Amino acid sequence: MAKYQAYAEYKDSGVGFLGEIPEHWIVSKVKYLAPFQVGWTPPTKNDSNFIGDNLWVNISDLKGKVINNTVKQISDKAALEASMDITPKGSLMYSFKLSVGAVSFAGCDMYTNEAIASFLHSAKLPLSYLYYALPKFVIENASTNIYGANILNQELIRNALLVEIPYIEAEKIANFLDHETAKIDHLIEKQQQLIELLKEKRQAVISHAVTKGLDPNVPMKDSGVEWLGQVPEHWDVSKFAYLKQVLTDYTANGSFADLKANVQYLDEPSFARLVRLTDLRKDLANTDGVWVNKKSYEYLKKSALYGGEFLLANVGAYAGLFYQMPFDKGYASLAPNMFMAKFDQSKVSREFMAYVGQSIPVSSQLRLSATASSAQPKLNKDDFKAVRFVYPGLKEQQKIVDYLDQELKQIDILLKKQEQAISLMQERRTALISAAVTGKIDVRHWQAPMVAGAQTELSA
Repeated sequence: MAKYQAYAEYKDSGVGFLGEIPEHWIVSKVKYLAPFQVGWTPPTKNDSNFIGDNLWVNISDLKGKVINNTVKQISDKAALEASMDITPKGSLMYSFKLSVGAVSFAGCDMYTNEAIASFLHSAKLPLSYLYYALPKFVIENASTNIYGANILNQELIRNALLVEIPYIEAEKIANFLDHETAKIDHLIEKQQQLIELLKEKRQAVISHAVTKGLDPNVPMKDSGVEWLGQVPEHWDVSKFAYLKQVLTDYTANGSFADLKANVQYLDEPSFARLVRLTDLRKDLANTDGVWVNKKSYEYLKKSALYGGEFLLANVGAYAGLFYQMPFDKGYASLAPNMFMAKFDQSKVSREFMAYVGQSIPVSSQLRLSATASSAQPKLNKDDFKAVRFVYPGLKEQQKIVDYLDQELKQIDILLKKQEQAISLMQERRTALISAAVTGKIDVRHWQAPMVAGAQTELSA
């Protein structure tokens, strides 16, 4: 941000997080500069209130910068009963519960639920500026942190500090940020595309090794399985069912009533970690985990984890993802909505099966089974046991594992570099927005670069 100049004169804002602000800026509050309205959920005993011609949005709909439609529509009668005010097209919609800080603009006239604040064009500051300023002033510095989550209410929003600046200057700040963040977002998107390509390459390397082996000249045979195709002649074609020694889940410990009576979930570190898929995706390094005390852990002994077990999500969007429990993570037990499996190590090594679980043929079978029978992805134990795969002898398995360990190392290094690059760009984006909306840089004389086509047209 060194290339952007500062304002000529500053004054002490009297506010810690703001520090000095431009001389002509005034510290005020949201309620004086940008009053807002909130919606409501229509009172209903059935779904009849959600049959009508009026769009109604809730928090989960605030996913993009502009919201043009939603999944629900309410009747005029329902809106009247709930005393709901319409949110006009172009209004800034701001979530202050659950997905705190999600921001969108209304693409058309619509109603909102009670957890969305709608800032209208009557605000003394342009909504395009508030889009960038509100997260800084409200989320970072007015919300209450409870159990690691930011919590807001209408009163906190109204009394959050905000700066009063000339309307035209605020528009200039918004235009500058639109342009600069778009450039950063484009670079982030390119990096994310590269990450996806690297992940695809990684999975392809694994898939080839665990289904075709390392010797390109080995005699092949038809596996008899469409998604496996030709496999080495001396390899065995099998199912998980034939080699699994253990296949269990959380409910193996007792009935739902007994589990509720004997297991207490804790959101702070305790005797044992209750391992979920989201924890495995972060190698249990995340702090937002679920724990259980010693008594609960001992009750859950049938699904205790010691390291090396294979864990599979069996419900939801991640159903079919296959991870190995790491070693040396302390006391741990299996969370609900997952299977835990162990295979016969006299035939297949843990390390080899860890790669098999990541291969395209296996992950494709699991995903297909998960989505075949119901709207919500779900797997049962028979689906898991039916998965077909191939394997060589233990010595060849070890050679494949050694090869993949070495081959994937470079890909993993590249993936980490791309992820770090994205993190740095996101930090720069956040810092740039913060500097602009708090007056640390002066963009009043900034002009958007003219594109080549527009320059040619003007010259003509």
